Amino acid sequence: MPHPLTRCEWSVSDPLYIQYHDEEWGVPAHDDQKLFEFLILEGMQAGLSWLTILCKRENFRKAFNNFDANKIARYNERKIETLMHDASIIRNRQKILATIDNARAFLKVQDEFGSFDKYIWGFVNGKPIRNAWTTLQEIPAKTPLSETISKDLIKRGFRFVGPTIVYAYMQATGMVNDHLVTCFRHRAVMRRR
Repeated sequence: MPHPLTRCEWSVSDPLYIQYHDEEWGVPAHDDQKLFEFLILEGMQAGLSWLTILCKRENFRKAFNNFDANKIARYNERKIETLMHDASIIRNRQKILATIDNARAFLKVQDEFGSFDKYIWGFVNGKPIRNAWTTLQEIPAKTPLSETISKDLIKRGFRFVGPTIVYAYMQATGMVNDHLVTCFRHRAVMRRR
C-alpha cells in the first residue's frame, strides 16, 4: 500500500485546497500576469478565507478579463457597476476600485523595471527565502520584509497591500517557501527555480 503524502495541515480540508497546495502554493512564479493575478486575489481575500477566493477564482478570471492589467486599467464606471452586480465574485466596491488602481500601478512598475517580476523578486535578490518551519504556529503572518515591500507598493499607488497580505502573496508566489519541513512539497519546491 502506498505511503500517504504528508501535507501542510491547512491544506487538507478541501480538494481545492489540496490541489492549490500541491500544484501552486510556494512555487516560484515569474510570469507577470500570474503575479498580477495573485496580487489581486490576495487583496480580494482581505477579511475572507482563501478557500472562498479559490472557489471564485475562475469567476474572477472571467469578470476581470483574465487579469489583463492593460484592460483593467481602462475600466470605467459602467464596468464597475457591472462588476458590482456580478454575484459570482466578491462585490466590494473598494476592492474593485483597488483592482483598477493596482492595474495602473502595475503597468507603471512594468514600465520602470521592464517587468513586475524584476521589481518584486528584487526584494529577495531573485531567490526564494527558504524557511524550515516544523509547525503552523511558527509561520509568521507578516515579516519586516513584507512590511518593507508593503510600504513600497503603497508608495507606488497600490491598495489592499498591507504587510499581512504581502506576506501571503510572497508565500503564494514562491518568494518564500513556507511549506512545513514535514510536507512533501517542501523539498520539491526548493528544487524548482
